[in-house]
Amino acid sequence: MNDETISWLLEKENPSVSYFALTTLLDRPQDDPEVIEAKAAIMSEGLVPEILSRQNGDGSWGVPERLYSDKYTGTVWTLLTLAELGADGADDRIRSASEFIFTRSQNPEGGGFSIGSGAKTGRGIASGVIPCLTGNMAFSLIRLGYAGDARLQSAIDWIIRYQRADDNTDSPPTGGLYDRFEVCFGKHTCFMAVAKTLKALAALPPDLRTPEVRSKIQELAEFFLIHHIHMKSHHLNEVAKPGWLKFGFPLMYQTDVLEILSLFADLGIHDPRLSEALGVVRAKQTVSGRWNLENTFNGKTTVDIEKKGAPSKWITLRALRIFKEFPGE
Repeated sequence: MNDETISWLLEKENPSVSYFALTTLLDRPQDDPEVIEAKAAIMSEGLVPEILSRQNGDGSWGVPERLYSDKYTGTVWTLLTLAELGADGADDRIRSASEFIFTRSQNPEGGGFSIGSGAKTGRGIASGVIPCLTGNMAFSLIRLGYAGDARLQSAIDWIIRYQRADDNTDSPPTGGLYDRFEVCFGKHTCFMAVAKTLKALAALPPDLRTPEVRSKIQELAEFFLIHHIHMKSHHLNEVAKPGWLKFGFPLMYQTDVLEILSLFADLGIHDPRLSEALGVVRAKQTVSGRWNLENTFNGKTTVDIEKKGAPSKWITLRALRIFKEFPGE
């Protein structure tokens, strides 16, 4: 980190980045005056109020029934974006959106989040529950202040019970959701499912991480470690996911090397198998000490975030957070 880059991240035109730079890079407490100012500005300036200005009266965005299928303007994607931007979960509009997701997407029996609601019940249907969505919604709702909510705990229990980390070596269970979604639960578990459910567990405050949560974190982290994050586990000289080498924000259901490394940084998990992925990030730093936005959903989302090919405050923030945790690795 250099002073010029930090000053750039702290510019008030992007209060979300400023807030996270203050709290995650400079370790400022929540009662610090600059942190308080930045957090308040998130809700009054820039992208968050623009997104909220398009919200429906029931807390949704767009067509309420298409909460997932409208990629990437539906309610699940919009709530995820708001959580990533650091929106205030105490705001009535955010609470309304969160309650909409709990009611219309969460399956009340299993606790996972569904891509659709039942026509009669209006609740999330069991046949539509998928792990990447469950992880994304659990992450979002934790970020928005629901970590202690029993409904959120039900989603965490779903992750502990069902999320697998198979590397084409084990015999996965059969029946139920395992048969419906082989792409998610088959002999080689979906990478995105592992990334998003790990992201949810990493967002849980440490004092809420039960022994079962900590065990699942280790299981999911090991899945990425045997792949050296982005390589083929059985052929470690071959890249498994070339798209992960182009960094973006936000990533919706997708992921990349930068996001996964940020989870390891948040969890404080150090391992020599991270070195190749860290090298990928290090090599992308420009001479100005910044990182560029290489992958974007702009044009498909409710609002555009930064400009593809240009220096990115979000990518730079995430990279610096990683190297703060792994300075010499």
